[in-house]
Amino acid sequence: MTPRTKAVPRGNRRKTNWKGRVAVKGPKARQPFIVLTGLSGSGKSQAIRALEDLGYFCVDNLPTTLIPTLAQLSLRGDGIEKVAIVVDVRERNFLSQFPKVFNRLRKTGGLNPVLIFLEASTAALVRRFSETRRPHPLAPDRSVREGIREERARIMPVRQLADQIIDTSDMTVHELRQSFMALSRGSRGRLVITLLSFGYKHGVPVDADLVFDARCLPNPHFVPALRRRTGRDRAVAAFMERDAATREFIDRLEEYLRYLVPHYVAEGKSYLTIAIGCTGGRHRSVMIAERLRRSLANVGVRVRVRHRDIGHS
Repeated sequence: MTPRTKAVPRGNRRKTNWKGRVAVKGPKARQPFIVLTGLSGSGKSQAIRALEDLGYFCVDNLPTTLIPTLAQLSLRGDGIEKVAIVVDVRERNFLSQFPKVFNRLRKTGGLNPVLIFLEASTAALVRRFSETRRPHPLAPDRSVREGIREERARIMPVRQLADQIIDTSDMTVHELRQSFMALSRGSRGRLVITLLSFGYKHGVPVDADLVFDARCLPNPHFVPALRRRTGRDRAVAAFMERDAATREFIDRLEEYLRYLVPHYVAEGKSYLTIAIGCTGGRHRSVMIAERLRRSLANVGVRVRVRHRDIGHS
């Protein structure tokens, strides 16, 4: 289930990672304390299970007033090394109390609170509620769309506090779990770059920081022998590499990103999503994302690739 990563106010950005180690002065790492929240149906349950598999002490639907108590207990030790909790509108006082409580957590010495906000498109949320046949917590006797609309408006102050915003609209349950597992294991104070291929006819990904349009390049889709293949296939890559304009496009993009990435690292950004789009998201964007994976592998950042629309016909 996807986590343009929305711009987080500069004052809210901190050099954190999913292991809870933060770039601070001093010999002792701060206690990791992940708070998952977001829209109902956006995948919080799957995300908390992934963190539980990574050894986090997890609590779902914790009352807001008990969050500081759990934080203090985690600081005492007692075998609890890292904590992850889910809080959302299921709790009556969540919307009114959470901003104040979370700001208190940020001021707690020795604690490293990280707020992750999950969201999804209205269409995706409606589909998920329809599949599970569960009522929306804010619309027990109304339509799901009405509940989603109300929740999206009321939860905006919480969203603005987030350290990381993840849109899960196009993620399967498996992809969401794998995304959390990969980020949790891989981020050790380094920038994590996601190269995301997509098709414009399926919509521009809302979680992209940078978007590059490859529709100006020759399209393998119009070559009958390549139409059913993807940009991962050697035949498609060879077709694209024979075109001088495509080679120059890739060379210039690699050069630009090699220039740009160190600036994001210096600014302290933890995650960067670079989206490459073509018409259908199966050929040109996929091939270029795979090429960029290799070219960015040696610039001191962690690089992962996701092909959002490769399965579409």
